[in-house]
Amino acid sequence: MENSKRPLIFVTNDDSLHAKGIASLVAVAREFGDVVVIAPDKPQSGMGHAITISHPIRLTRSDIFEGIEAYLCSGTPVDCVKLAVYEVLHRKPDLVISGVNHGLNSSTNVLYSGTMSAAVEGAMEHIPSIGFSYGDFDSDADFSAPMAVARQVIPQILESGLPQGVCLNVNIPKGPVEALKGIEVCRQAYAFWEDRFDKRLDQFGRPYYWLTGTFDSREDATDTDLHFLDMGYATIVPTQFDLTAHKTIEALKNIFPSKSF
Repeated sequence: MENSKRPLIFVTNDDSLHAKGIASLVAVAREFGDVVVIAPDKPQSGMGHAITISHPIRLTRSDIFEGIEAYLCSGTPVDCVKLAVYEVLHRKPDLVISGVNHGLNSSTNVLYSGTMSAAVEGAMEHIPSIGFSYGDFDSDADFSAPMAVARQVIPQILESGLPQGVCLNVNIPKGPVEALKGIEVCRQAYAFWEDRFDKRLDQFGRPYYWLTGTFDSREDATDTDLHFLDMGYATIVPTQFDLTAHKTIEALKNIFPSKSF
């Protein structure tokens, strides 16, 4: 480490250690602290909060980022966070950042996202955590806009922290940094995929399927991430791992009153 007084920032993603998005995030993170990176050795998009339990997880040291301790991991993004805390750092970092994902993780996409699951895992460990996603799937996309947003968000969270159990889902619309209108804190939109399966036959006549579909917004609202992204703003949605429907508890108690068997 260059300076032990600097914050310790852990970086991961779901697009693999070789993705351009994580390189851009590492470049920003090292401006604000000492950086350690563990990222999957292959793309892990859509893995959600999966962990590896059926086979060994392997770490391989990499020199991909000059002057930064980095590792390839055979596991999932969540595995990367767990290994960082308990086997590599042997402590909790001051900040976990994940991304920059190639593609948005707005609305209910957060439920499938390996990028955001890494941030959620950080929050479960009581570590301030942020997931960054950019609306461009191009492997060689220009990441100037998400880097500019990260430069605004990272130092603020290092200084102020986050409530326990909360992480940030940050999404940046596709386009040059000059086109960004600003950053809006907002709520997650109600939208989801209308799933379809493309059925095909292999050379032996056996069927197989490719998942496809369209992303459908189910509300016309002006206070959501989808709305502000369409308007040209980067969005910040505070996200939590507590999935309890708290407002429904009292109603259910009336249906299922406490009783002994």
